[in-house]
Amino acid sequence: MISSGYDFDTRIDRSGTNCEKWDDIESVFGKEGLMPFWVADMDFKSAPEIVDTLRQKLEFGVFGYPTEQIGKYQAVVANWESKRHGWKISPDDVGFMPGVITGLSVAICEFTEPGDGIVIQPPIYPPFFREIRHNGRTVVENPLMETENGYAMDLDNLREALKPGVSALILCSPHNPVSRVWGLQELAELGQICLERGVTVICDEIHQDIVFSDAKHIPLSLACPKLDEKLVTFISPSKTFNLAGLRASAWIARDKKIADRMRRALNRFHLSGLNMFGLAALEAAYTKGEAWLDAALAYLEKNRGLVERFIREKMPRVKLRHPEGTYIFWLDFRDYGLKNPELMDILINKAGVALNDGASFGEGGKGFVRLNVGCPRTQLEDGLKRIAEAFGNLEGNRS
Repeated sequence: MISSGYDFDTRIDRSGTNCEKWDDIESVFGKEGLMPFWVADMDFKSAPEIVDTLRQKLEFGVFGYPTEQIGKYQAVVANWESKRHGWKISPDDVGFMPGVITGLSVAICEFTEPGDGIVIQPPIYPPFFREIRHNGRTVVENPLMETENGYAMDLDNLREALKPGVSALILCSPHNPVSRVWGLQELAELGQICLERGVTVICDEIHQDIVFSDAKHIPLSLACPKLDEKLVTFISPSKTFNLAGLRASAWIARDKKIADRMRRALNRFHLSGLNMFGLAALEAAYTKGEAWLDAALAYLEKNRGLVERFIREKMPRVKLRHPEGTYIFWLDFRDYGLKNPELMDILINKAGVALNDGASFGEGGKGFVRLNVGCPRTQLEDGLKRIAEAFGNLEGNRS
């Protein structure tokens, strides 16, 4: 099926294209030929409007230094945030860096001191643990709560966690891996707590554009405007438009002191610029890619429905809290009573699929795996069938 003129159904074999998701399977999972549902990029071609822009840049054939006059690109980001998320920022609030994790690491070094505690909310994207520890800081956990209505922030626990010596919090919004799109009240309360404790918030909003029709992304700065004096936010077209390999991301800081510190810190390591293809792709994505994005979101939402129906009908012992955003879903296999090495062994050696091991997302990830649904529907169906068949012989052995 062609959706709104864009093709999301054609299956693309990405093996042999220097692609982590497909070409690193054997080194990570120990077996060749697995169906890839792990790394968080999509198996769709990017918007043709972006591809055409890059083709023109390639055919020009001269690849010298890109301009350092970035005002046009700052305005492009500001316009996108205003149009898609109602967040009205000045172009001067925007800067650039090669990737969100790069920005997080720089912010950790700039706004905290060695030995400081930094709060994260597990289960959480594994590089958060890594970047805190690699930079000589201490991980402080504020685990999410499991409720009847899905995951929620434990704000009472957060107040306890923000002890002296804890200087920052990293927020993931929307949340990876639990697919929550945080609401206004919880964001406002989190922001107010951090403001009262003088804690800097490093906010990863890279998944801001991948939100389904029954949810709405609210930038933390909008939910708690007073927090701007202690807030830096990171975004990117990489997840939205499948451009991760082009290494083009942006930071936003509405407070001049925060913005100046980010610029100085990035400039110190010559990390404040983007390559010419990254700049061109970012501009094309945010000025020409909106129709493609809307079509992709509609397709992904149908993939969500497929996964929820399949689990309900074919794998009722697996639980999936209703995903509100992202295309990476958090599957709960705890009812099988398996430890994660056993769970992964079945997925790899019986189902023949590659999913992220939930244990790598922290203590709260034990018994879970992360499934990437950003792929053609037939590919997703084949993977789900493989999983159901592999676990079929365990259905009678409830632990």
